[in-house]
Amino acid sequence: MKKKRRSLPPYVYRQTTKGRTYYYFRRKGVREAVDPDAPDFWKTYAALRDDKSPPPRRYAGQRTFKALFDDYETSERFNRLADRTKRDYLRYIRYWREKISDLPVAKMQRKDVIRAQQALADRPRIANYAVQVMAICLEHSIDLGWREDNPAKGVRGLKTEGKQRQPWPQDLIEKFREATPDRDGAPDRARIIFELCLGTGQRIGDVLKMRWDDIEAGGVNVKQSKTGSKLWVPFTPALAAVIDRTPRRGLTILAQKTGRQVSYTIAQREVQAVRRKIGAEDYDLHSLRYTAAASLAEAGCSDELIQAVTGHTSMAMVARYSAATRQRTRATEAQKRRK
Repeated sequence: MKKKRRSLPPYVYRQTTKGRTYYYFRRKGVREAVDPDAPDFWKTYAALRDDKSPPPRRYAGQRTFKALFDDYETSERFNRLADRTKRDYLRYIRYWREKISDLPVAKMQRKDVIRAQQALADRPRIANYAVQVMAICLEHSIDLGWREDNPAKGVRGLKTEGKQRQPWPQDLIEKFREATPDRDGAPDRARIIFELCLGTGQRIGDVLKMRWDDIEAGGVNVKQSKTGSKLWVPFTPALAAVIDRTPRRGLTILAQKTGRQVSYTIAQREVQAVRRKIGAEDYDLHSLRYTAAASLAEAGCSDELIQAVTGHTSMAMVARYSAATRQRTRATEAQKRRK
């Protein structure tokens, strides 16, 4: 005789998986596990049925990557990131959206992540960053209860080969200054950009945002876009002299004649023109950040002192910036002792 199935109240459903039966309440996109045999079942059921609050966003049970990316981009995990980091992440999320938006999150395996990484093998830095962003999104899927594991976590990065940035040699620093003389008593804009990057050791994005009212007590207050760190960085004598001769055209130190902030494109173009002129194509704006750290190391500063200027959150990165300079200094001292 066929066993009679127990009737369930509206919106309560039965599901059997691997011989195990469980029940859940589903309505208006809300899905909650329930136990019809529990003493407080009817109280819980009534609360779920009578809940008039807007349902949390769900995607009709379709746990696709599109749904995951949409949810991640509105999450606290994403919103507490620095603006620069958000832009970087969104760039790679757009890449993944184009590839796998309609695929279910639960189906992704480690081999799929590696296969996608290999498809970008000709651009290893981009490939590695794409995997990193995927790992972050999949971590969010675990928070949502969509997965119990993260197949992108721990995937070995592709080896990146390329010329490592080096600090500007002193002779090229002097050539840059000679190639950018004052015009009508005011510094050339490429010179102001150069001295701000070199003197403060900050990223070009943060240098471009520096305002006149950020200047305080012979230095400048900085809030780093990438890390969110707040710093006060004293001016070097060379930078202070340039700042004193710079006319105020707007809120930012680097402003156009209209008063608008100088864009990254303009700054890059003007500095690059001087770099070509003096034969410094191998040394870019970010290399000036290396140069600041290296000069501090050469002056005998500890990693902690260097970090106080550059604002690096990782001591390992500070050590990387200063390692070559320290090696030269120590080797020079060692050879002197041989004499």
